[in-house]
Amino acid sequence: MPGWKDVEDSVKERGTVYDIVRREHLAALQKHTKRNVIVYYSGWLQKQGVGLSVDSFSITDADKSGFMAVIHGLDRSKGLDLFLHTPGGDTAATESLGDYLRAMFKGDIRVIVPQLALSAGTMLACISREIVMGQHSSLGPIDPQLGGMAAQGVVEEFNQAMAEVKADPRSAAIWQVIISKYQPTLLGTCKQVITWSETMVRDWLKAGQMFNGKSDAEINTIADQIAKDLGDRKAMKVHNRHINAGKAKDLGLKIAMLEDDKDLQELVLTVHHCCIQTLGATTAYKIIENHKGKAVISDWSPVKI
Repeated sequence: MPGWKDVEDSVKERGTVYDIVRREHLAALQKHTKRNVIVYYSGWLQKQGVGLSVDSFSITDADKSGFMAVIHGLDRSKGLDLFLHTPGGDTAATESLGDYLRAMFKGDIRVIVPQLALSAGTMLACISREIVMGQHSSLGPIDPQLGGMAAQGVVEEFNQAMAEVKADPRSAAIWQVIISKYQPTLLGTCKQVITWSETMVRDWLKAGQMFNGKSDAEINTIADQIAKDLGDRKAMKVHNRHINAGKAKDLGLKIAMLEDDKDLQELVLTVHHCCIQTLGATTAYKIIENHKGKAVISDWSPVKI
């Protein structure tokens, strides 16, 4: 007969009602696709104002441990369907995670974006052979941010200052006030991180399976242009601009429309709704979980007085 500890462990393993329902639908999706499924969901939309830091919702180095846990034991020859719902995060952590996933599944990755994969989330989507989006889905620009400032904006401002002071030295006094707010070496750092972000996306696209069947020259041209366009602040205007499926196609990314497969659409959106409801109704603020129910869930508890 199970003892107290056995029952307690069994209850914890099953989780909340939200966990049970979510896992049922994850399993149903995998049964349909015959591919591994992993969801990576951030609750930045549901947990605003609860006192968690921005990093809590972002892609960080800690996420790799979660992915390692849920990948362990999977038959990686079946490829991976990766759900992404994230505001983005750290560039170094994104690069490390993307390289790891590509190595684990030998590039056989399909990224599914049920709603939002922004900034570094868009970068991570570029490890895939295709990106599945619905009419309601959005990617975002990849122009890097440093301490809340747009790196390209800093470079543009320095260039504008130099041009205006050269044209009219009297403007130096005005620009000195503006430029003095920047830390030393900031300009160089901004230039480096801009190059880093675009190079990362370009290299993933060139090395991946998204453009299989095209010549190396074609792939290089397409990848170069996509990376440039996604990182072009002048064209995108603002960092939080949403790029819908049609625009993503126009940029050159391989996009599969969720609406073209009604069975897949129903299964994907049900999983999405389960994840969003979990984040909204429980203390969970980040979910990394596979179709077998193995999960690493970050949760918080309000301070009790």
